[in-house]
Amino acid sequence: MIYSEKICAAAAMFTTNRVQAASVLVSQKHLMGGKLHAVIANSGNANACTGEAGFAAARRMAELAADEFAISPETVAVASTGVIGVPLPIAAIENSVEALVNSLRGDEAGHAAALEAIMTTDTRKKEVSVEIDGGARIGGMVKGSGMIHPNMATMLCFLTTDVSISRELLQASLQRAVMRSFNRVTVDGDTSTNDMALIMANGASGVTVIDRAEHEAFSLALEQVCVTLAKAMARDGEGATKLVTVTVNGVADEKTAEVLAKSVASSSLVKAACFGADANWGRILCAMGYSGAEFDPDRTNVSFKSKAGEIAVFSNGGPIPFSEDAAKKILSEEEIEILINAGEGNGSASAWGCDLTYDYVKINGDYRS
Repeated sequence: MIYSEKICAAAAMFTTNRVQAASVLVSQKHLMGGKLHAVIANSGNANACTGEAGFAAARRMAELAADEFAISPETVAVASTGVIGVPLPIAAIENSVEALVNSLRGDEAGHAAALEAIMTTDTRKKEVSVEIDGGARIGGMVKGSGMIHPNMATMLCFLTTDVSISRELLQASLQRAVMRSFNRVTVDGDTSTNDMALIMANGASGVTVIDRAEHEAFSLALEQVCVTLAKAMARDGEGATKLVTVTVNGVADEKTAEVLAKSVASSSLVKAACFGADANWGRILCAMGYSGAEFDPDRTNVSFKSKAGEIAVFSNGGPIPFSEDAAKKILSEEEIEILINAGEGNGSASAWGCDLTYDYVKINGDYRS
């Protein structure tokens, strides 16, 4: 549970999947007012594809939190994550909500407990905070490990800030940040039914975000937070041993670069090659070719990079000699980069993914049973 005594300006982005969990539908309705006091979330059960009983359970979660704080249920967002298609045992939440509220803390321990509570197959806690001009702060936590693919990712992301900002500016900042972070991360090609990125701003710092310069500075800081969390999700992909960053430069515009980078990061063959530390650059060109984005293969260059060094493997449309041993050493690191330059423009973008391992199949082969 997350609670602010002061009413917050609030904004959110949700899954694009046509099949949406009850928590998503309830929260979408509540966010129409642009104000929130609280979030109540459960893990272990997605409350998706559970019919009218699922909707009633999601609404009941909001009501339970609202009753405890004497606030309107419409100022409570609801989030769920876990197995799809299993009825939510709402009685367990009804019997525990008072204890949950009594356990709320405004210190680091309280934050850590909330972060741990939303984890499912995650193996690492994913959180970050930054300070912006005037001493205001933005903090965020995210869960996400599998069923992650744009747009957005299988994730619950809760962001808080103590700036004073309108709902309209907050929504614009969040949308920009999500487009450049969570919408550029992929683990396995599946977009979930429950995805949610939500931000609450309570104005407690007294720092205002009103004019264009203030909004730009806030948006950049929020983007930094979201990119950090997105990379942490990719690194914690189910069964993953490596974080893979794909950066495309030298194309017509940012959108073209984004499409190309996401296509490479999403390729199962590229991901498997990263797992095996195999410098199979042909798979990268192949993924670029079927992306639908415009680029000139004859002007394209590809290299691999990590803390072990950098090596070029493809230049101006053709292969170049390189040391397989050196490439393997570079690709054996936990964080690797695939660098692509198509030599045609100023467009640039990065996407984040992970390697595809045997353990991914093991985890998902018996996830439910």
